[in-house]
Amino acid sequence: MIGSGPRPHWSPTTKALVAVGLASLAIYLLARFWAVATPLILAGMLAYILSPVVGALQERGKLPRWLATLLVYLLLIMILMTGPALIIPPLVDRLSGLGAALEGIVGIIESTFGKAIVIGGVTIDGARLVDQVVASLRELLQPVFGRTIGFAFEVVSSFVTGGFVLVISFYLVKDSAKLKRWLSSLPPNAYRADAHRLAGEVNRIWGGFFRGQLLLALLVAVGFSLVGSAIGLPFAFAMGVLAGLMEFLSSVGHTIWLITASALSYFLGSSWLPIPNWLMLAIVIGLQVLFTQLDLNYLIPRIIGRRLQLHPLVIIPGLIAGASVAGVLGILLATPVIATARVLIRYLFANLLEADPFPEPQPLSG
Repeated sequence: MIGSGPRPHWSPTTKALVAVGLASLAIYLLARFWAVATPLILAGMLAYILSPVVGALQERGKLPRWLATLLVYLLLIMILMTGPALIIPPLVDRLSGLGAALEGIVGIIESTFGKAIVIGGVTIDGARLVDQVVASLRELLQPVFGRTIGFAFEVVSSFVTGGFVLVISFYLVKDSAKLKRWLSSLPPNAYRADAHRLAGEVNRIWGGFFRGQLLLALLVAVGFSLVGSAIGLPFAFAMGVLAGLMEFLSSVGHTIWLITASALSYFLGSSWLPIPNWLMLAIVIGLQVLFTQLDLNYLIPRIIGRRLQLHPLVIIPGLIAGASVAGVLGILLATPVIATARVLIRYLFANLLEADPFPEPQPLSG
């Protein structure tokens, strides 16, 4: 009889070929339909951020999941409709003024140092050297003052993209329990415990990144705006917003902010303190050094967690790769993606070496 007898199992070679084929197909589809992938990623990010809010409302209000989700999204829509009209115009005005001031500073640098310099009989082409430095600075700051702001306005102003993100994220939040059950059923029984532990580690990474990073960025933006106003830093509000945005780039963001603030301090000075420009520059550098130590040793470990603390030698290539692949979105997500890859690669190598993929932490001596 046709079809009788046990069903043959795939050989390891067949399984490997199928896995490679599916991975190749997924990469091709992602590259081919990246325009659709970007709103999907944004929807997933929004759902990840709002899911705990919906869960808290559901638990405290004794509401069904769909009603709690609907109430949270109605509130979000109200904020999106009223917030940009109040916040975006003054922010754009100040950021535009900041950009114009930086362009003026660049012009001063070009006119002052763009001359031939003779040192020990050797002539240095100052114009070419300045052009290279200015080009590097513009390339460094362009993602902040150009693509980042443009990207934000595209997301806010595009009703189609915004509506798509809201609808997809709404269903992701509403049906999150079903999605979790479905995903947990995918791994084979022998690997479900490992999959559960890996999912827990990855969830802590992304949870710490999204919720912690938003809180940290808000605290830094407010703090830098207040301190900048107190010392007379030009464009203090815009520089505070910039400092908050730069928190998403970790130590690289600190460098970008310091370069911008140093240029403003040295060439424009304090807006109200009667001190020389060099002293204003020293104050800004000193405050930035103190904040960096506070940020790295206290704020980030307690607000975001230690799982996302990566060395700058790992972060910088990741930011460059993220920018080349996905623009601003790639820059934003580079750090948690690298941290997630570290967890997964550690697990794969442990299995390849037949070691324990989840070693117990060693007790502290003494």
